[in-house]
Amino acid sequence: MAAAVLLVVVQVWASTHEVMGPLRSLVDDYLGNPQSAAVSWAGLGLACVGVPARARVVTLAAAAISDLMTLGLQVLCGWHVSIGTGPTLALTALTVTAFRWQGRQRRTALHAIAFGVLLIMASKVADTWLMVSIIAGPQVLDQYVQLADRALGEPAWLVGRALEALGPIPSHVLHVVYIQLPVAAMVVAVWQLRNVTTSPWPQHSLLRTFLALGVIGPIGYVLFPVVGPVFAYGPLGHGLQLGNWPDALPALTSAPKPMLFDAVTARNCMPSMHTAWATALFIHSRHAPRWLRWAGALWLVCTLLATLGFGYHYGSDLVAGVVLCLTVESILRDPDSGWHRYRVRIVSLGVTTLAGLLLSYRFLAVTMAEYPVLAGVAVLGALATVSLVFYATWFASAESRLGHWGGRSTTDSSHLLATPTVQSGQLARKPKG
Repeated sequence: MAAAVLLVVVQVWASTHEVMGPLRSLVDDYLGNPQSAAVSWAGLGLACVGVPARARVVTLAAAAISDLMTLGLQVLCGWHVSIGTGPTLALTALTVTAFRWQGRQRRTALHAIAFGVLLIMASKVADTWLMVSIIAGPQVLDQYVQLADRALGEPAWLVGRALEALGPIPSHVLHVVYIQLPVAAMVVAVWQLRNVTTSPWPQHSLLRTFLALGVIGPIGYVLFPVVGPVFAYGPLGHGLQLGNWPDALPALTSAPKPMLFDAVTARNCMPSMHTAWATALFIHSRHAPRWLRWAGALWLVCTLLATLGFGYHYGSDLVAGVVLCLTVESILRDPDSGWHRYRVRIVSLGVTTLAGLLLSYRFLAVTMAEYPVLAGVAVLGALATVSLVFYATWFASAESRLGHWGGRSTTDSSHLLATPTVQSGQLARKPKG
């Protein structure tokens, strides 16, 4: 009910401001003009983990056939070609069917379907929130972040030049990785939830972190509006850009100021949500099979390179995104253990660090540019500290000194995320990412 009310409120706001909104976008999904096929298929894939195998096969096959039929009709009629309607129709049919089931089968199916629907609707609300960021932030703070980024060696300029020199193939690969992040998350989530039809649901999964980040992170778009180097300093600036990204660094200035920008570019840089989500994907793949661990690590590295190399983010955005992810993950992880002092420590450290970073970017940017080595050590040191405390709290061996300091030796059994299995009336637990 809360989600339905939120969708209506967001749609009313969107209609008032003459933008699409989530409900109109959903209608487009049904009518053969979906905004994102990847998100639609990822939502259906998540929903299918909670249904019996036969229903899963039938649903996925029906979605694929519906997509192909829609695509064929679009081609024959000369309409705009797009896919993603099939999974939307199949998910709707699956929801109606699941309501007719009984008992645990019904509860499990609806639980999984709810996650799939939430993923899709969160994506649509996020699209509207980008318009909110534009209206709420007519002036952007890119000049401040660009100066602060000198402490990190201007990575957006360095990686941007490297991608230009390497030619189109690496850029194409990174582009696919960048835009298909929901699919990668679906793969990890499906692995985590693979046993829910026969065993209880895990205490925590990637989906919870993914959705929580999607709610919390975009608040930064309004509080700290930034458009990114390819817009503020590059060819996508619509004549408002201040430089020639990535070929030339902007001149060092001692008087940065908020700059008016256009009404079509989202202020969605600070923090980098792609970095936060890719970091969450990496964390949750650590207890997976080897191929999935490597895939999670590769996805994180490629996402970082894409965000910088395409000029979508500054290095400072990425640091903020990682800190945000580690903080939110620490809030959600292992809910049964409660708010012990080790959780309080890492969450407090993460919140303080993130606030300190944003305040430094805004009010100490000139100082950071004038003393880049000291500032760079401070920023990277803060990131390393949060990462180390996070590892000590949730991943270090209980027998090690680091694990003992992180509380693993005293609360190790409660730190392990579980895929519960019923054994002799008891819940047996095994580590899970």
